[in-house]
Amino acid sequence: MPNTFVPAAYDLVWSGAAVVVLGLAVWALLSLGADRTLTPGVRLLWAVLIVVVPVLGAAAWLLGGRSTPRAAASRGRR
Repeated sequence: MPNTFVPAAYDLVWSGAAVVVLGLAVWALLSLGADRTLTPGVRLLWAVLIVVVPVLGAAAWLLGGRSTPRAAASRGRR
């Protein structure tokens, strides 16, 4: 008879995956909030994308959407 107080392995795996996805989305939203080079409209679109599609939106923001210091400096010079 299985112990009802000990979760099954798949419960632990899915719980861990949910924590990772939530952490990734929070990290992306905090990074987005700290980026002052974006207009409010663009920032809102990124935030909606991150919230609606957490894995793809957060990955897209963290891999390609963030402003690097070099890119931000070159935009400021123009």
